[in-house]
Amino acid sequence: MLTSIEKQLVQELQTEIPLVSRPFLALAQKLNLSEEEVLTKIKDLAVRGVIRRFGATVNHQQVGYVVNAMVVWQVPEEQIKEAGKILASFPEVTHCYARPAQPKWPYNLYTMIHGKTHQECQEIINRLIRASEIKNCCALFTVAELKKSKMKYLSL
Repeated sequence: MLTSIEKQLVQELQTEIPLVSRPFLALAQKLNLSEEEVLTKIKDLAVRGVIRRFGATVNHQQVGYVVNAMVVWQVPEEQIKEAGKILASFPEVTHCYARPAQPKWPYNLYTMIHGKTHQECQEIINRLIRASEIKNCCALFTVAELKKSKMKYLSL
């Protein structure tokens, strides 16, 4: 069970974090807590499993990365962990995850890359192919962004 202040903290953590040198101090002031109290409560919520992950989301279009491709890979199951480690090690790969292959969709490893041009993305894909030695892949380029919204798990 969450306390009232924990609920307020979770609700605030679901919003835009202020772009200041000490964002948790700004959050603490909003909640009438000390910065140390906020950080302690966040750590406690993570230990209790209330918060599973916390991170920043960068709008890649606003920083010039306007071409996106999901590259899907067909990898033998016994090689998927190693292939995932190789692909995820590239800074251009923002997401890398495994999913079960399906009868009509043989791909079981997915990576997301972003670039400034199609050519740049294709060069990244070629480097990923060389590094992973996986030949069976397909690049699915984004043609339109349909929805982009943050999940809200708690609202008061």
